[in-house]
Amino acid sequence: MDGKLAVIGLGSIGSMALWQASRLSDSVTGFEAQAPAHARSAVGGDTRLFRMLYRGVPDFYPILERSRDLWAELEAETGQNILTRCGGLSIGTKDGPYIPPLLETTRTNGAEHEILSREEMAQRYPQHNLRPDDVAVYDPHGGALRTDRAVTAAVAAAQSNGATIHTNTPIDSIMETGDGVVITSGGKTWTFENVIVSSGGWSQRLMPDYLKAATEIKRCYLSWFVARDAAEFTPEKFPIFIRISGDRSMYGAPAVDGATVKATLDGRGAPTPQADSVPRDLTPAEISETMDTVTEFFPGLFPNIVRSDAFPDLFTSDGKPLIGHLNDQSKIYLATGFSGGGFKMATGYGEIAATEALSKRTFEGLDFVRPERFKTS
Repeated sequence: MDGKLAVIGLGSIGSMALWQASRLSDSVTGFEAQAPAHARSAVGGDTRLFRMLYRGVPDFYPILERSRDLWAELEAETGQNILTRCGGLSIGTKDGPYIPPLLETTRTNGAEHEILSREEMAQRYPQHNLRPDDVAVYDPHGGALRTDRAVTAAVAAAQSNGATIHTNTPIDSIMETGDGVVITSGGKTWTFENVIVSSGGWSQRLMPDYLKAATEIKRCYLSWFVARDAAEFTPEKFPIFIRISGDRSMYGAPAVDGATVKATLDGRGAPTPQADSVPRDLTPAEISETMDTVTEFFPGLFPNIVRSDAFPDLFTSDGKPLIGHLNDQSKIYLATGFSGGGFKMATGYGEIAATEALSKRTFEGLDFVRPERFKTS
């Protein structure tokens, strides 16, 4: 045996799983095809949104609560400022498809929130140009996660705890044996008691066929703008936001670099054949829709894209991640398929994956993310 646990892919979730595993075992190894937080991974793009308010499955809420605590622990352990706590806004048509179900989930979870009318938004956050029937829900615990810092900090913390790291080591195959899991890269092989597969868009080729059929690699793009008055878009004045108003939708973050505001069309992930060959440039249609939306939503931004990029992620057919062993007897554990929405809960997911993969304990109430839900008899 080369160790108790290998983590394949040290990006959004893998870096956190490695950090958590290094707290539980002194025999942990991480494998990364390039380098942690490399420019083509789903980690790219400077920031991701952290928010406690969302619409959908209430079962995510305990993971969010735990993730919030663990982000603070990672900051304390590494001395890095990872989560910019600036609050968050969910904006949309009062009786539309976004705000009512968001409030229903929020009230079910008991999450702290404040409803803001269009008039109150104009007073507190005049950067947003709301439509007459728009309202907002304020999340006091929202913020912007610094992705590069988060991943590199988690990997460094794991190394400080004794974890071994192999960079520039893409994994070609994994195979279960009676004793463990054999992984190969080029002409090298290693054998571990257990393996976590957390390589995002690159995970699909390491999966069984029934999961390949239930997943799809998609291209997610981001865009940034310059403010007419940068002081109005600092984290102190401009919370993260998600807005779905009629036919337009956008999400974004304040100018954490002091210069550019992230404002990106929401829900525009499109299928792409390979994670290695995602087109980085925006299409003319993507540029046009983005600029039109910014022109309406944010009069205080120059409606010209000053920076854009695109990254791969693995999406499941039901939009929920794959967290768990392939089956009750398997030594292969999946932590992937986060469908463009996993970073805010990466620390919580990482703790679940590390704990379960090392057989320390099993978390209850997670049937909705277990890989076996896609297996037919």
